[in-house]
Amino acid sequence: MSNGQWYPPEWPDRIRALAGGALTAVTPKRAATVLLLRDGADGGGPEVHMLRRRTSMAFAAGAYAYPGGGVDPRDEHPVRWAGPSLADWAARLGVTQPAEAQAIVCAAVRETFEEAGVLLAGPTADSVVDDTTGDDWDADRAALVARELAFADFLDRRGLVLRSDLLGAWARWITPEFEPRRYDTWFFVAALPTGQRTLSHGPGADVPHLPTEADRAVWIRPVDAATGYDRGELLMMPPTIATLRALERYGTAGAALAAAPDQDLTPVLAQARLEGDEVVLSWPGHDEFTKHVPTGGSSA
Repeated sequence: MSNGQWYPPEWPDRIRALAGGALTAVTPKRAATVLLLRDGADGGGPEVHMLRRRTSMAFAAGAYAYPGGGVDPRDEHPVRWAGPSLADWAARLGVTQPAEAQAIVCAAVRETFEEAGVLLAGPTADSVVDDTTGDDWDADRAALVARELAFADFLDRRGLVLRSDLLGAWARWITPEFEPRRYDTWFFVAALPTGQRTLSHGPGADVPHLPTEADRAVWIRPVDAATGYDRGELLMMPPTIATLRALERYGTAGAALAAAPDQDLTPVLAQARLEGDEVVLSWPGHDEFTKHVPTGGSSA
């Protein structure tokens, strides 16, 4: 592998099975993920928060990704809301019902709190909590991770307003049809709120944290992460490296957030087709991820 593109060894067989009609695609589950940004201390541009998935994970083991996960049906429960209306969010996200839009945005905020310890909510529509550390916050986060507590109930009990205006929708990717675990994922950008800090993961962590799907957390400039990918040092899925490359042009976190409304949210779905003695795997609009899989097995 010349770069860090995540490419499971079972994909060629599954691609051929799909092309031959022997595999039925599963319906993707809705999910949300957040590119959490902060301005670097050296003035060298914004940094993005990334997590390395544990090697024991069934999906994308060892790959670097952003905080995120699947939508919980309870994410549709009413919450105190600040920012664009649910109707506006539905139009932006490309869904038909306001409740669907709320669930996707809530999932983005909830997963960022669960996996990074960062909460995009505040006591009022124009404020944000400035500290989410402490035993009481850890207990709530554990209950959310275990699905013992609905996010709406968590916000209500603490008297918090969800700040949807702190998020910008950035991209939408759908897991290929030949994957057994499929996600229809909306990618958002957000800036790290003043006073908050992310959880540490792995040996020597100096901030209390919960066991999650990650074993390492880093703040890294998008260009440095992309360079690590290009060298084959950092494993990533196509949506991750594609969004990193898109962030490289922005000099500050604020500039990236300001650019979010102009980003194309047309879903990106991998396509697999037979060409002669090869299966060609491609992601429309992203030629760098194209794979040529000989019908005999190995990929190029």
